[in-house]
Amino acid sequence: MALDSSQPPAVDFHQLRLDGIYRMNEQDELMLRIKVPAGVLSVEQALKVAELAERFAGARVHLTTRGSIELHRVRLGDLAAIGRGLAAVGLTTRGACGGAVRGIACSTSFSPNFALTQALVRRLHRHFAGNPHFEHLPKKFKIGVEDGYLGSRHLIQDLALVLVDAAQDEPRYDVWVAGGLGREPQAAVLFAQGVAQSRLLPLAEAVVRLHARHTPPGKRLKHVLRRIGAECFFRLLDAELLDGPGQLAPAGLDAVPAPPSAVAPLTATIFAGDLDAALLRRLAHLAGVHAGGYLAVTADQNLAFALESEADRAILREQLAEAGLRGDTPEERTTLRVCVGNHACRMGLSPTRDVARRMLQVMPESARSLSWAISGCPNSCSQPQLADFGVVSSRLAKDEQGERHPSFDVYRRKDAKLGEKVREGLSLAELLDAVSHAK
Repeated sequence: MALDSSQPPAVDFHQLRLDGIYRMNEQDELMLRIKVPAGVLSVEQALKVAELAERFAGARVHLTTRGSIELHRVRLGDLAAIGRGLAAVGLTTRGACGGAVRGIACSTSFSPNFALTQALVRRLHRHFAGNPHFEHLPKKFKIGVEDGYLGSRHLIQDLALVLVDAAQDEPRYDVWVAGGLGREPQAAVLFAQGVAQSRLLPLAEAVVRLHARHTPPGKRLKHVLRRIGAECFFRLLDAELLDGPGQLAPAGLDAVPAPPSAVAPLTATIFAGDLDAALLRRLAHLAGVHAGGYLAVTADQNLAFALESEADRAILREQLAEAGLRGDTPEERTTLRVCVGNHACRMGLSPTRDVARRMLQVMPESARSLSWAISGCPNSCSQPQLADFGVVSSRLAKDEQGERHPSFDVYRRKDAKLGEKVREGLSLAELLDAVSHAK
């Protein structure tokens, strides 16, 4: 039988995930996620992303809690042009979704030792991004490199490397494994302390191999730890380490952007990580003048500038205000992480940006010093278990008229561990009441 050449070829949307692409809806609109190692963008990269967003994604850009950037409502026929544009400035989407080593995060943007942690992130990114030995994994694999324990984001990574000694000739890191959020949040466990940097790449390979060999399809590495326990898990990891070299060649120069240690960075708060491409272009130009040509996507979905001197601070604040970022609105004065929810994700159960604005309206002034997060589904992309007050849209419930509405679970965090669920199945009205009494 002759093939009908008038029909377009079928698209394997599942395979597209390895190229950082998710299907958003039945109209075949796509989400495209761009890896940004440690969240650091050059001016040229930011301008290219803004240009591509204007041409192919409704002129909007979404910043994620892992320092990546998403373009939404992209069409299949535009993917090649977008890929060429990103490649021209050294960016890639490969492995940003699906069973791969995802974009490597560093939540401690422009911290005192950011040059060290960022260099390690970039080396890991070069090693794993697009490497076929580490693709088609059972499920996503997340790596975080942190300058210390502030924020506790090491708890939610499949592999976390925490810098604990930068003074020696070779930096030393604590190594944590098998953490993750989602429907069954689980804190990572400490595997080794004070590991020399030259041993980290073989160790990272070993953890990824363990994931590939022992994790059931569709599961995160944390399920292996839960099933067999830490002692057995560590024996498996020790065995994987025997398969590879103990250390690799030195990394080389690894020149990376970093601010002078005495100058604190300046952050522009972006509500819900959602911004217009024109604003991104404007901020990129400001980074070119006042911040050495770089800016960083932070773990709270904002954009940070590494100032070259204190003299730049007042000037940049004035210019941010002219751009509409005065820093005095409730949205800007509150740390509130927001995933895209059902605005742009087919997994989303609630309109997270709308709910977030309602929360800000009823939030007591005294509670704005807390950290907040709302996730549109149990996947917890906004990391609500790491917020002082976290909200998870947990399910859809029918009312008496048969209409479906989202229900919300509330997490509270009182110490350096993951937050615990304190209320569940709240209606929107009940959630807003809980927010209005938060302290």
